[in-house]
Amino acid sequence: MPKRFRLTRRFPCAMTEDGYRRLKRFAADAGLDEGEALSFLFENFESVMNHENLTTRLRLFNSEIDARKR
Repeated sequence: MPKRFRLTRRFPCAMTEDGYRRLKRFAADAGLDEGEALSFLFENFESVMNHENLTTRLRLFNSEIDARKR
């Protein structure tokens, strides 16, 4: 029997404009709203992410984060 889909948690979060636009585009392409798209990504994180790419991109993002905050 499939799990019932319920959004049980809400949390404030800050996103970059680029990240939010990408989330909206992904959600629209998948036929989901933004909350459902985030739930899908995190529930299936291991299967949708390439670990090597994630590590490299995260290192790059962290190195640029201070400059992007200004």
